[in-house]
Amino acid sequence: MSFRTHSSFTHTLQKLKHSNSMSSENPPFSLQIRPISSLKVEWRKDPKLDQAIENDKRYNLCARVVKEVLNEPGQVIPLRYLEKRRERMRLKFTVKTFLDRNPGVLDTYYDRVKPKSDPVPFLRASDRLRGFLEEEKRVNSANEPLIVSKLCKLLMMSKDKVISADKLLHVKREFGFPNDFMVNLVPRYSQYFRLVGAPGEGKSFLELVSYEAEWAKSVIEKRAEEEARLTGIRVRPNFNVKLPPGFFLKKEMREWTRDWLELDYISPYEDASHLDQASVEMEKRTVGVFHELLSLSLLKRIPVPILGKFTEDYRFSNAFSTVFTRHSGIFYMSLKGNIETAILREAYKDGVLIDRDPLLEIKDKFVELVEMGWRERRERMRTQKEEFEKDIEMMATGKESSYG
Repeated sequence: MSFRTHSSFTHTLQKLKHSNSMSSENPPFSLQIRPISSLKVEWRKDPKLDQAIENDKRYNLCARVVKEVLNEPGQVIPLRYLEKRRERMRLKFTVKTFLDRNPGVLDTYYDRVKPKSDPVPFLRASDRLRGFLEEEKRVNSANEPLIVSKLCKLLMMSKDKVISADKLLHVKREFGFPNDFMVNLVPRYSQYFRLVGAPGEGKSFLELVSYEAEWAKSVIEKRAEEEARLTGIRVRPNFNVKLPPGFFLKKEMREWTRDWLELDYISPYEDASHLDQASVEMEKRTVGVFHELLSLSLLKRIPVPILGKFTEDYRFSNAFSTVFTRHSGIFYMSLKGNIETAILREAYKDGVLIDRDPLLEIKDKFVELVEMGWRERRERMRTQKEEFEKDIEMMATGKESSYG
């Protein structure tokens, strides 16, 4: 569903200005614009986008378990210690079961926890996983300029051009930042970043040193420029609004959205300190920030609780999550896995990600590693089944011979 733009909102503002200039003999008439907070849009399930999240669930579980091992000193851990962390890893079965279902990711070996203690099973990265880690370094190195620009953009959109280092570490997975980016990458780009304090050791912040104008263009602005270049016609930056089949907005919401789209686009990189938090202009800016954040993310989706950590940094309202349902033609809020996840609709087609980040090569290689183990497990189980059936057949043949 698309919306035609018109100037009714502009006319309304002109009427209001005119009424304020009238003399006391002609008191201004009262015209109230429906407040944003009163606009309600019913949430509707999108099975295809929900399935996109479901498809990644098994790989994400493997990644969480691997992360626990790799974060340990020496990247090894006693199996029983890892077992105690099942709840944190959201692992619903034993670690031994996980290892059986996901072969080729971690190796088991025996060692002593203490010099005189009995040997116990330990876990460490398999040769395949170590090969993947080397590939991960290669991909990160090849895409380092992209990583630096992403980090700068996150700071450039923030109100004070500074964000807590711990918050940024918390979202490294969503944006594809390397695990060690704060201690390895940031110091090498002192022309862009200044780290105040030590991450993980009390309050620490990453501050933007240099504002790069070439990076201060949103995906929407770049898209408008590209369309203008191709057509020779100046295109006004705005959002793509496309509701899924069978989804309809009530008349009042259609009219409000039509007028809202007619407002000038406000870049997420512009200073928004002068905008009133409850204004429609601030709504336009907020939607722009969310659109840009999701566009910068690896999978064009981010859990809402993670976005909520940046409420103060990006001047989101406390009820910011209503934006995702109010603008259902731009975003989808999935409830899959009992976690609210904001998804950028235009990045997907039939539930498949079409706007792929170059850093997704890392995820693709991890998926290959995991699926290789799954194939080997299926083949092993098939062979075992065939051998078992063959043994049963031979036993049956032997019994027939003895009775004969």
